[in-house]
Amino acid sequence: MTQNAPAPSATVRPREQWTGQVGFILSAIGSAVGLGNIWRFPGVAYENGGGAFLIPYLVALLTAGIPILFLDYALGHRFRGAAPTAFRRIGRSIGRFTESLGWFQVAIAFVIGLYYTAVIAWALSYFVFSFDLRWGDDPATFFQADYLQVGDPGLSLEFVPGVLIPLALVWIAAILVLAAGVAKGLQRANVIFLPLLVAAFLVLVIRALFLDGAADGLNALFTPNWAALGDPNVWIAAYSQIFFSLSIAFGIMITYASYRRRRSNLTSPGLVVAFANSSFEILAGIGVFATLGFFAFQQGIQVAELEGLTGVGLSFITFPAIVSQMPGGPLFGCLFFGSLTLAGFTSLISVLQVVSAAFQEKFRLTPRVAATAVGSVSAVLSILLFSTTTGLLALDVTDQYANNVGIVASAVLTTIVVIWVLRGGPELRYHLNAVSTFQVGRVWVLLVGVLAPIVLAYMLIQRIVVLIVEGYGGLPEWYLLVFGWGTIGFIVVAAIVMSALKWRDSPDDFRAWPSFPPEGHAANRKEHAK
Repeated sequence: MTQNAPAPSATVRPREQWTGQVGFILSAIGSAVGLGNIWRFPGVAYENGGGAFLIPYLVALLTAGIPILFLDYALGHRFRGAAPTAFRRIGRSIGRFTESLGWFQVAIAFVIGLYYTAVIAWALSYFVFSFDLRWGDDPATFFQADYLQVGDPGLSLEFVPGVLIPLALVWIAAILVLAAGVAKGLQRANVIFLPLLVAAFLVLVIRALFLDGAADGLNALFTPNWAALGDPNVWIAAYSQIFFSLSIAFGIMITYASYRRRRSNLTSPGLVVAFANSSFEILAGIGVFATLGFFAFQQGIQVAELEGLTGVGLSFITFPAIVSQMPGGPLFGCLFFGSLTLAGFTSLISVLQVVSAAFQEKFRLTPRVAATAVGSVSAVLSILLFSTTTGLLALDVTDQYANNVGIVASAVLTTIVVIWVLRGGPELRYHLNAVSTFQVGRVWVLLVGVLAPIVLAYMLIQRIVVLIVEGYGGLPEWYLLVFGWGTIGFIVVAAIVMSALKWRDSPDDFRAWPSFPPEGHAANRKEHAK
């Protein structure tokens, strides 16, 4: 049993730590606030009831987002490790099997890191293009034909220099941050970049509010459609948005929480992170729809008639078109694409740290060696797959399967394994309450063990059925098999193979703190047993 395990070997390096609570909170917010906050939330809210969407959004935040965030924090902080280490230690006698769930999460992070870097490279390119509005009068043609040089579905080795160069630069920057370690790398980057991001985005939003037609855009976003609340799909959309936005269930928050000191408050900072993330999403909604209102006003149409209100289309086609028409367009473009780059980069380094930390612990590597090894392999694969003429299609399909199948499956498995198979709910709840000021009750275990897996399993099954029956994006079946289901197959195989490899230092030489059950409770239970 973990409680009786011998003390850690004196040769094991002390675990890296954040310098304090502020550093952790800023880093966790930097991870949560990413591209999806800016290009996904506004469109999802608009298409699912407008102002009325905020009700299911808030319910999803309180009943699934925050509870699973606390679960990740408790796992990482109590068992002092990245996802494979944490799941192995909580698994105790079956730790060899539960470790594979941790590697499943690491493999998801590895895949996401490969293509997430490419999107940041696009944003970096468009930051430069903003100075002379290089996309001209036809941003759609410029993005797909001139910039990405999109070809037919396949696997091309025809590299696009305009993507390859910024992509290589993003990888170099990410490796340097990871190699510097937790305090001097991750924390320092977030302490600098997150305030810059908030300041730049605030300027952008304030400017957008004074544009002609901004009020029409805000009315389109926030006018409530109460009838939408009766549609189950609106509620599923709310749970999806919260779930994908908080960086939960694929190792990030487990890893980040493991770098907190033993006696560190977990739940109160968790609430700060969750509500800061949601506040930024609403701020993004205001900025994006005020700008879309201006665009509709310029064209003499309604906001509802606009196309490309979410995702890649919103950021790299619709927004450049708007920037071209507005006064001070270059400055507005720089602020928007600069914000995208900063938001993406602070999330990217958290995704890559999941992989780096797992390899550090399994193979006893230093942060510098792990960052260089993991980063170099990832950079080569990323450049081969996503800086060519087939990069956009590969990215779109990989993202669809890794997110909607991989991460959701990971969340369902995590809640079921931890709460039902390992019966870890009481121990993790005890841990949260022992170190935190905001106490969680038994309802937290119910939310994590019952409501969350039911909602997430429904989302997962629904998405798998759609992908099997309808395919995705009108792409050929062979292509979806290779880049879609192939991605899921790679994640599963990687989890099995990595779990089978030998540890350089046994993760089982570990004593969880504080003891569970508490000593007084344990003595009482022995008395009752007599």
